Amino acid sequence: MTNGLTAQVCVVGGGPAGLTLAVELAKRSISVVVVEQSGHFDRSFRGESISPDSVWLLDRLGLLGRLDGSYQQMHHMEIMDAGSTVLRADFTRFPYPHPYPVELPQPALLSALAGLGEEHLEHFTLVRKATATGLLQEGDGPVTGVRARTPDGEMTVRAALTVAADGRFSKVREMSGLPYTRVPLERDVVWLKLPFPKEWDDRTYRIRIHGDQHGLFIPTQPDSVRVGFNIPKGGLKELRAQGLPALYSRLDRLAPELSAAVRSEIRSWSDTSMLDIFTTLMPRWHRPGLILTGDAAHTLTPILGQGVNHAIIDAVTLAPLVQQAFTAGGTPEQLTCAAERFQRAREASVGKSRQLQLRQERLFALHGAGSVLRRALYRVMDHSQPLKQRVLAGAYFQLQKPGPHQAVAQGPNSLV
Repeated sequence: MTNGLTAQVCVVGGGPAGLTLAVELAKRSISVVVVEQSGHFDRSFRGESISPDSVWLLDRLGLLGRLDGSYQQMHHMEIMDAGSTVLRADFTRFPYPHPYPVELPQPALLSALAGLGEEHLEHFTLVRKATATGLLQEGDGPVTGVRARTPDGEMTVRAALTVAADGRFSKVREMSGLPYTRVPLERDVVWLKLPFPKEWDDRTYRIRIHGDQHGLFIPTQPDSVRVGFNIPKGGLKELRAQGLPALYSRLDRLAPELSAAVRSEIRSWSDTSMLDIFTTLMPRWHRPGLILTGDAAHTLTPILGQGVNHAIIDAVTLAPLVQQAFTAGGTPEQLTCAAERFQRAREASVGKSRQLQLRQERLFALHGAGSVLRRALYRVMDHSQPLKQRVLAGAYFQLQKPGPHQAVAQGPNSLV
C-alpha cells in the first residue's frame, strides 16, 4: 500500500453515513477516499432498522433494487403495556410513496454501497483496515487530511475536506477539539438475538412494557428476532452478578413467548452485548477543513431507528453542497460555507427526532401511577389515526409528502 493518498475529500468511517456520502460525491466526480478501520462489513448488533424516508432515499439513489431480497418490510408496530395492547400502528394506512420501515442487515447495505462506489473507481477509493490516528494541519490552518494506521504501516490521506463519519464514539470528534456535551440517559440496553417465535408474525415491531422495564423485539433476516431490554445506567455489572437467571426472568415478564429460546440460546453473557445510551449535543459540527456527520455530529438513541435514518439523510444533503463548493473553487472559505449550510439544513430535523425520542424514553421510564398515565396516553393515540400519523410522522416521514408518486425534501437544497 502506498503511504500517501490525495483526494478532494477524505471520509473517515465506512458506515451508512460515510459510504453514502462517498458514493454521492464520486457520482458527482468529486474524488474521495474512505478510511475504514474494519476489514469487513459484518457488524454485529448494529442498527438494521431503516425508516420509510431512508427507504425512499435508497430507492432514489438506485440502491433499493440492488438490495432486493435482503430486506423485509415492517407493516405494523405494536406496544403492549402490562399485558394489554395499548397501541397498534398499521403502516399500510400511511399515505406516503414509501410507507414501510424495513429491516436491512448492515452488511447488505454497506456491500451495496461499496459496490456502487466501485462503479466510479476513478473517483472512489475505499481503504480497509485503516484507523485514523490524527488530523493533518499546518499551524492554525485548516484540517488537510488524516494520518491512519494500517497493517502495512502509517499512511496519510491529504484532502481539502475531511468528513468525520466514524459513529457515536467518534475519534475524529475527539481529535477535532470541537466542544460537545454528552448527555447520558437513565438506561442502557442489553441486546441479544433469538430464533423467531412461531406465535409472532414477522412484519411487526413489538414493544413490551412492564412497569419501568421495557423491551424491543425486532424481526431480523432471515429467521431471528433482535431483543433489546433496558437496565439502569451502568447497571450491567449488577445484573451480571445476579447471573443469567436474572436475564431470563426479565424476558419472562416481557415476552413469555421467548422463555424457552432464551434459555437454550443464551448460555453466557458473551451471547449478549450492551449499548451505552446517550445523546450528543454539538453547537458546531465543523471547523475549517472538517465536517462531522451522522452519529459523530448528533448521536441519537435506538428508539425508532433514527441513527441510520439521519446518517443517510445527512449524506445526501451534504454531497450537493460539497459539490457546489468545489465547483466554485474549493477554497477553505467556500467549504466552510458548505458546512454551515449543511448544519442549518439538518439540525432542526435532528432536534425534532431527538425530542421525540426523549419523550418516548420518559414514557418508558414511568412506573406506579405514572404507568397508568402512560397506558392512557397510548390508548388515546391508538383511537385516533390522525394523531397516530402526526406523532409517527415526526420520526418516519420528515421528507416524503403524502401521495403515491411524489416526495420532496425539506430545506434549501435538493437531496438527490
